[in-house]
Amino acid sequence: MGEEGMVSDDNNTAVKKNPKLTVLPLIALIFYEVSGGPFGVEDSVKAGGGPLFIPEALVTAELSTSFPENGGYVIWISSAFGPFWGFQEGFWKWFSGVMDNALYPVLFLDYLKHSFPIFNQLAARIPALLGITVSLTYLNYRGLHIVGFSAVTLAAFSLCPFVVMGILSIPRIRPKQWLVVDFKKLDWRGYFNSMFWNLNYWDKASTLAGEVENPSKTFPKALFGAVVLVVLSYLIPLLAGTGATNSAPSDWSDGYFAEVGMLIGGYWLKWWIQVAAAMSNMGLFEAEMSGDAFQLLGMSEMGMLPAIFASRSKYGTPTISILCSATGVIFLSWMSFQEILEFLNFLYAIGMLLEFAAFIKLRIKKPDLHRPYKVPLGTFGVTMLCLPPALMLVLVMCLASLKTFLVSGAVIIVGFLLYPTLVHAKDRKWTQFDAEQPPLPTNNSMEDHLDESHSQLHQEIQDEASVGLLSNLSNTTTKQESSEILLEEDLKSD
Repeated sequence: MGEEGMVSDDNNTAVKKNPKLTVLPLIALIFYEVSGGPFGVEDSVKAGGGPLFIPEALVTAELSTSFPENGGYVIWISSAFGPFWGFQEGFWKWFSGVMDNALYPVLFLDYLKHSFPIFNQLAARIPALLGITVSLTYLNYRGLHIVGFSAVTLAAFSLCPFVVMGILSIPRIRPKQWLVVDFKKLDWRGYFNSMFWNLNYWDKASTLAGEVENPSKTFPKALFGAVVLVVLSYLIPLLAGTGATNSAPSDWSDGYFAEVGMLIGGYWLKWWIQVAAAMSNMGLFEAEMSGDAFQLLGMSEMGMLPAIFASRSKYGTPTISILCSATGVIFLSWMSFQEILEFLNFLYAIGMLLEFAAFIKLRIKKPDLHRPYKVPLGTFGVTMLCLPPALMLVLVMCLASLKTFLVSGAVIIVGFLLYPTLVHAKDRKWTQFDAEQPPLPTNNSMEDHLDESHSQLHQEIQDEASVGLLSNLSNTTTKQESSEILLEEDLKSD
């Protein structure tokens, strides 16, 4: 970043200043939170359902700009229903996010093993999984701006072969192939879980709101750009693959786009797609890890978690939160793809239903809330907007297996017990929380960064509801102190 990325303290010692995310890196991160390209969508090639993700993106745009702080949906739920449910939302979403992230090192090797069979052997597979996880975790530690621009590069590389495939397929397209559907052989549980997984997590980027430059303008632009990118990344390869080949719907399974590339362009395109798929999983891992870690940081700044989760490295990244998420990934990577998919979808669906409810309640409870971006519909309109995806969420949950119900139920019970335990620990001062958190290791640079962000926040949010969320906040307090006041007042009211 040159001189722009450095500042000097009082002793003229150069220290790193953490850059904010701009529109392009944020588009790439949202793209990887949600999609990462058409890889994995092959099982859903038999039917539609894509437009159901639009309401989630719109809800995220409105609430992320209304509450531009790390923590995202945890803050939304806390504002609507109180800190208990905000904590539950954070716990469910973090757990489902870690489970989601456990998939990507596995998928990375699954694409490579077609060309390198050695990765079928446990002796090579386990060290490779650990090496991938550790390497990508270190990249996350080095800075969110690095992750953002890495995501831009990976997205460009991963999508290029599908642009080429789309162009090469044009002379061979037969539109009638798009209408071939064999409903008798359709695995509805697998289909809905796969489709849902490939179209969710629009809200995840909200946990990075405190790291975004001018979020009130940047978030709507980035979400719109990401919607366009996700739609095209699915539409072009699927139309090309189903319309230009004679492949039966039953032939489509994970990794089949590489075969489609060979049929349309030859072996060189097959290899390109395989490498692109492997690299895309790296981008998916990085984006998910960032969202999970900064969510824990936001919950710590609100006083829901011990202050150690908000401690930052010299690169401005939440070190303990990153390590906690990486540890969860390693422990969960032994599970099968379909098991992880069902578990994370179930927990995510519960959390998303709570977000839709909070979105509607905030429209009723806080109609004067400062909303830099507002979905252009009234209360009844946004309720109708949220109804179709809510029904989809319920359907995904109803199709879950008994094992998924039991595991998800256990996770929910743990969350219910964990919240009062942490409140008791805070009251007894067993560990440090919020304002008592340890100083940042970057001297005054990060504190100045937080003060600047806090000053910008007060300029953007001045309505009664936002002041209620940040009550008793003076112009000189930090974001951590404001979050402490919020949690303490909510706890007293309970």
